[in-house]
Amino acid sequence: MLDVNDAVVRYGAITALHGISFNVQQGEIVTLLGANGAGKSTTLRMLSGLHAPASGQILFEGQDVTHTKAHDFSQLGISHVPEGRRIFPQMSVEENLEMGAFNRRGSTSDDRDKMYVTFPILKERRKQLGSNLSGGEQQMLAIARALMARPRLLLLDEPSMGLAPMIVEMIFGIIGEIRDAGTTVLVVEQNASQALRLADRGYVMENGRIVFGDLAKNLLHDERVRAVYLGESVES
Repeated sequence: MLDVNDAVVRYGAITALHGISFNVQQGEIVTLLGANGAGKSTTLRMLSGLHAPASGQILFEGQDVTHTKAHDFSQLGISHVPEGRRIFPQMSVEENLEMGAFNRRGSTSDDRDKMYVTFPILKERRKQLGSNLSGGEQQMLAIARALMARPRLLLLDEPSMGLAPMIVEMIFGIIGEIRDAGTTVLVVEQNASQALRLADRGYVMENGRIVFGDLAKNLLHDERVRAVYLGESVES
């Protein structure tokens, strides 16, 4: 579904991504792991058109989208849930969902109803302002808003950040359900243990480079990953 080949991203004189290459197959959950500053969020911003690569190529379903503008990506079938959720705080839950479908024509009521089935708490809160939601509810709203565009590929940036462990479990369960319903997922996540238990495959990033990748079940038991990202709390 997605092929990234030798992509380089620069911020002025600073090179943020040094020729990274990876792929995502249809129906997978793939995770990008790495410390702060490794280039994970930059990779997602590149894949949603917010930062065009200086060189390299991005293919989505065989189509070259390397220089596609950000506002066209949702029409291609790619939705991005950024770090920090970025919901519209002065809009209601229902209005936020409608904004997720602004590029689509026709009624969105069926899609909204599906979101209320997946995220029942949003139905209860549908008339409340986004600013009045808890952190977990805001994250659910951000994901639901992205799904309103009917993406085939969903990009998630740190979906567990700042959430209580019980809510994190719920969010990761929902991500699994999204994949099972037919949406491919690429997720950036510092909670490496949770991400690898959910994902099919993973890639490890360091200093703007992908240093290795493997099946998630193999990475979960890889000594390098365990030492740097999982810590001693992970069972042997």
